Amino acid sequence: MGFTALQFFGRCSLFCLLWVVTNYMFVCSLRILDTTDVIALFSSNVSFIYLLSWVVLHQQFVGIRIVAVILCNTGIALLAYMDGVPETPTLGGVVLASTAAAGSAVYKVFFKKLIGDVTSGQLSIFFTMIALLNLLAMWPIFIFLHLTHIETINWSQLPWVPLVSAAILSLVINLIGNFGLVCTYQVFLSFGLILAVPASSVIDIYIYGVVFKGMELAGISLIVIGFLLVLLPDNWPDYINILLKIHRRYQKRNKSRLKETESLSGQKSRLRTANGMVK
Repeated sequence: MGFTALQFFGRCSLFCLLWVVTNYMFVCSLRILDTTDVIALFSSNVSFIYLLSWVVLHQQFVGIRIVAVILCNTGIALLAYMDGVPETPTLGGVVLASTAAAGSAVYKVFFKKLIGDVTSGQLSIFFTMIALLNLLAMWPIFIFLHLTHIETINWSQLPWVPLVSAAILSLVINLIGNFGLVCTYQVFLSFGLILAVPASSVIDIYIYGVVFKGMELAGISLIVIGFLLVLLPDNWPDYINILLKIHRRYQKRNKSRLKETESLSGQKSRLRTANGMVK
């Protein structure tokens, strides 16, 4: 990877901090907002990734992606004020979920900037170090909160089945997200995130009885549209030109076929009398 052990340890510590803070804000937002709203807000991280990549990684400027960023930010604003009063907990939940999305974008962009392209083995070592640092840094905080009774845990009342299921799914998601690039393209992995929005909405409606209001639906829709616009390739106008050319060729073929059928029908009509008899 091209840097010393001290630099490697320091960068692992930085990404460990980003990882913990981002996941903590994401989980806290789930206590305030519906799951669909949180996932939609977290999906806006693609717009933050583009802005940071443009500034930090000096990627190509694409005008349609700026439109996508504006749509995502508009959707976030609509979700923040969907209850009408800015003093409600909704605003805090939207801020937490949006900050988690921004933290995820910082994590991904600076990973590309500071770590660069790595092999699967190097990536495994890197995430192993982050996990160890996470374990070493978090257990003193857990003991402090428990001993000071700021946050006590009743082990007999914990929902172990949902917790274990969530832990397993989180592990699978992180493995697919980080190692899936070896097997497939980033765009396919990104589509998985946006497909979680309609899936979670179905679960919220039929299991938890959630009713989505007009402003809430508008905010989620704008974020989804912005997400899809960010995924457009840099040369997307070329694909539109190709489709237009194919459409024009198809129209020309239809016109030529119509002319041929008209000419054939005209010839047949001249060979017959008005009663339909052959001359």
